[in-house]
Amino acid sequence: MNTVLVERSLSTGQTLQIVQGDITIDEVDAIVNAANEQLQHGGGVAWAISKRGGDSIQKESDEWIREHGPVTHSHPAWTLGGLLPAKYIIHAVGPVWEDDGGEDKKLSDAVTGSLTVADELKCKSISMPAISTGIFGFPKDRAAGIIFSAIETYFTEIDSSTIQTVRLVLFDDATIKVFLNIWGSTNHS
Repeated sequence: MNTVLVERSLSTGQTLQIVQGDITIDEVDAIVNAANEQLQHGGGVAWAISKRGGDSIQKESDEWIREHGPVTHSHPAWTLGGLLPAKYIIHAVGPVWEDDGGEDKKLSDAVTGSLTVADELKCKSISMPAISTGIFGFPKDRAAGIIFSAIETYFTEIDSSTIQTVRLVLFDDATIKVFLNIWGSTNHS
């Protein structure tokens, strides 16, 4: 069962939540998969989503790659949700942490791109993980600040959004602790 730990209303009217739990069981219009550019769902969140959602997710992902080529940070792919409660899966490619100076923008682009696709799909609710903080090695505290900022900036700039609720669904205690700490140390409380 997923538990809302904290939530607040943004000045633009949307609700932002930090949720402890499993993104694959979240009952929202779309979930974000932290994907690689070839949409091969072999590890981390991508593996969990593909396993629970069924074979159709990898098949649709393979078709997307054949048709559109590798997925970029700013233009996520999407598939149907398969056996998941979510109608759609937005496959966002976050950056692999290399500390070369470009990762922050790439992570921000992945979040903004995910919200853009959710709006294109007319979603009212979206759940996303802590993109790039797992096997891609992005520092969790830095990612939390970027993710919060990208969400707020998106809704400030896009006043016609259909999205009403954004849920950051976090699985492990270490990530939850960092995200709650960053939330509490900014204006996110």
